[in-house]
Amino acid sequence: MQKYHILWADDEIDLLKPHILFLNNKGYEVTPVNSGADALEQVDEQNFDLVFLDENMPGMTGLETLAQIKSTRPHLPVVMITKSEEEHIMEDAIGQKIADYLIKPLNPNQILLSVKKILDNRRLVSEKTNMSYQQDFRTLSMAYQDRIDHEEWADIYKKLVYWELEIDNTETKSMREVIDMQKDDANNNFAKFIEDNYEDWLNDADADRPLLSHQLMKKKVFPLVKDKEPLFFVLIDNLRYDQWRVLQPIISEYFVTEEESHYYSILPTTTAYARNAIFSGMMPSDMAKYHSNLWVDDIDDEGKNNNEEEFLKIQLQKNKLSHLRTSYHKVITANQGKDVLDKLNNLMQNDLNVVVYNFVDMLSHARTDTNMVRELAPDESAYRSLTRSWFEHSSLLDFIRRLADKGARMVITTDHGTIRVKRPHKIVGDRNVNTNLRYKQGKNLGFDESNVFVARKPERFYLPKPNVSTAYVFAMQDYFFAYPNNYNYYVNYYRDTFQHGGVSLEEMIVPFVVLKAK
Repeated sequence: MQKYHILWADDEIDLLKPHILFLNNKGYEVTPVNSGADALEQVDEQNFDLVFLDENMPGMTGLETLAQIKSTRPHLPVVMITKSEEEHIMEDAIGQKIADYLIKPLNPNQILLSVKKILDNRRLVSEKTNMSYQQDFRTLSMAYQDRIDHEEWADIYKKLVYWELEIDNTETKSMREVIDMQKDDANNNFAKFIEDNYEDWLNDADADRPLLSHQLMKKKVFPLVKDKEPLFFVLIDNLRYDQWRVLQPIISEYFVTEEESHYYSILPTTTAYARNAIFSGMMPSDMAKYHSNLWVDDIDDEGKNNNEEEFLKIQLQKNKLSHLRTSYHKVITANQGKDVLDKLNNLMQNDLNVVVYNFVDMLSHARTDTNMVRELAPDESAYRSLTRSWFEHSSLLDFIRRLADKGARMVITTDHGTIRVKRPHKIVGDRNVNTNLRYKQGKNLGFDESNVFVARKPERFYLPKPNVSTAYVFAMQDYFFAYPNNYNYYVNYYRDTFQHGGVSLEEMIVPFVVLKAK
């Protein structure tokens, strides 16, 4: 066990000898001093892990000493001890970022609890987390070996994310390799589940199917629209369930959660297909068939998500909701985010306001294309941290705060997630094959059929079929497609980047959250 060193400053330090001996016997080394000045001198001369500081000392008071300590050692934890329960003293001490606050007379257990809470907290939490995960490991592994349905798969994925985040918060992250392996194993089984069931979800009226992208607005969003109560539908592109989990504590300062659920993204798990399906209420083949002027094919260069507002209007009309006052905004730049904020008073007059934020999408693409961002986010844990940091300084958080001030209701969701790709899968195609790394669409594609999900009859998957021999191939687990030409360069460039379009828990099972301002 690590030897911790505690500084204790109190003008009646001799009376505290029993407590100091008690801590010594528990393995803590205590340096006693009887004034604030002596405490500052000791802090300057040696390193301490914790300071106990009496508030009511003659000469330099505890609060004055605290201020001096924090100016030179801002991260040194200080426990304020006082006889007084006056509120202003507590507030002053808390305002200067004390670690704990104890009221005299002290008792040994009270002191030990405070010490352990501050110094041993991470170790104790780590040990408990690792032990609990080990106990749950077998239960989870057995669960996804069985034949389970889409709801059970969602539960397993959420549980894996829970443990991933818990292990992230442990001291040494010693179980990270184990949780990573378990997630890989789960994804392998999930891919087989999708291979066995996805086509039936789309074609068998009696199939037990999850909520899918094209059903989201009609089944989950439109029923929330109420007269004279504006609803804000916020779609954050590329937002995985684990990323939602790290943003949730920040958002919960302003909103309470009315519903937290999920839905399944359609294939391919990309903006062109999944997000357009959300706003149109249609599967891709129907969009291409009935609205060819709005649908943009994979081989075209123009933007594939430029017609979302028009698709939304079509869906509103189809559901006899054309009378609703609606707005649509897409935020890619800081100026566009500011523009939405400036219009907020006017938006409050609408029934439904749709705002698409592309910041997570920009982050993931920047990670692929920019070496600096690539270095900042080498794994899922760092990617989550980067997402949170971005969010904390984004116009989206400003927007959410303003919505809370106005007492609005909000839905937060996404169109699909992403997965960190690690293993290449060779594929051959002509120059018209699309560039996405997680799925390919084309004719006469050449590939090994292991670790891929093949749609040889695109019409059964409600996907456009430009040619008679067109097929779609989806990468499963953490594979990504690579061409034989410049293979090694290509693989090294894209390995360990976050991509989407294929079949994985991270890409397909995504959050849907309904929030109400506090």
